[in-house]
Amino acid sequence: MEVIQEIFKNGNVQWVLLGTLLLGLCSGVLGSFSLLKKQSLIGDAMAHAALPGICLAFLIVGEKALIPFIIGATILGMIATYCIQFIVRHSRIKEDTSIGLVLSVFFGIGIVLLTYIQHNGAGNQSGLDDFLFGQAASLVGADVQIISIISLLLLGVTALLFKELKVITFDPQFAKGLGLPVRGLNGLLMTMIVLAVVIGLQAVGVILMSALLITPAITARYWTDKLNVMTILSGIMGLISGGIGTIVSLSYASLPTGPVIILSLTVLFLFSLLFSPKRGLISTLIKRIRFNQNMLREDVLILFYEGEEWAKLQKKQDYSPYMSSSDLMNTRFISQRKLEQNLKKLRSERLLKKNSREEYRLTEEGLSVAHELTLKRRLMEVYLMNEMHYGHLQLRTAHGEIRDIPKDILTELLDILKNQGRMSLLLKEQESKLKETKPENIS
Repeated sequence: MEVIQEIFKNGNVQWVLLGTLLLGLCSGVLGSFSLLKKQSLIGDAMAHAALPGICLAFLIVGEKALIPFIIGATILGMIATYCIQFIVRHSRIKEDTSIGLVLSVFFGIGIVLLTYIQHNGAGNQSGLDDFLFGQAASLVGADVQIISIISLLLLGVTALLFKELKVITFDPQFAKGLGLPVRGLNGLLMTMIVLAVVIGLQAVGVILMSALLITPAITARYWTDKLNVMTILSGIMGLISGGIGTIVSLSYASLPTGPVIILSLTVLFLFSLLFSPKRGLISTLIKRIRFNQNMLREDVLILFYEGEEWAKLQKKQDYSPYMSSSDLMNTRFISQRKLEQNLKKLRSERLLKKNSREEYRLTEEGLSVAHELTLKRRLMEVYLMNEMHYGHLQLRTAHGEIRDIPKDILTELLDILKNQGRMSLLLKEQESKLKETKPENIS
């Protein structure tokens, strides 16, 4: 803590921290659009293509200066983007292969130029290799001011054109129909991503800059389905990781900034991957377990119900409605432990009752619940078999149930069940009652 307090007392460190915070915020916001447009690797290609631009700018200017570096890196980044699009349009090579090809070639040229500068230049090339892995400590006040100005400018343009960028991201054809300059907006977005990549090279590095664009967006995607919320969350996560990476990097001079920032982002990503409420692995696992338990519960009740239904249809006077756990296991592949747990739960819900021979049957309440489950499942089967006929209704289905089914469609489905001979005596007895039931009570 004493080291961190000493760091914050340094005015230059405060500037550097401000710059990396804005860089993380800007990268997270723009990365959301890059991710949703399925152009995640474009940022990686731009970052690697920026290295030869920086080296060429150094060879021309003869000294380390951020503005010439930004200009050179931006030009080479745009050239790399054009090369990718040119290869995709005029050859049979797909986009991912084209990105890998351009990335490798430009990065190779950059390494060759960097090696040449280090072996043939004077001492003024010192620190040029910081652009590979990033080093916040190498930033000076003028560099941070330029990074901050460009970051704020990119954030302002994104906020101003947010609706237009949203439309071209999700539906370019609709955007054309609205009269929006789709090609110009795509070019503007690509230019902003290039600028975000370029200003982050000295802090994060060529190799890891693409991760600063994409990882916050992926992390935010786990928490929301709305672009505006995703953009804000992505920016916040980029900001937090940028601050943590900078503080740790400045606390330990031997640590490069880029890897520490990406490690901070990785922690946030892993947390989201595990614990996000909708898409997290743990929440998904819990939902799957609950779904399997619910399906097992329904299967057991339907097995009891269909047994009694069959006996009534066949007029079996000697049929016993009681079934043992071994009888149930013979009709459905399931472990005995899960079955016993399920039978015990159904008894606690008063849907099953047990006799002295450890056999089970439906209670009156259980018969009613099983009837509804059987009806829903058969209606669902009939609906799916005739989905082309009812597709215009766009009925919502989930977990084998039909949601919000209209009353007239319910009558049609019941008629189809009757015509197929699948309307049992027990279902026929309640047919008139079902037709009078409100749709919300059917689901």
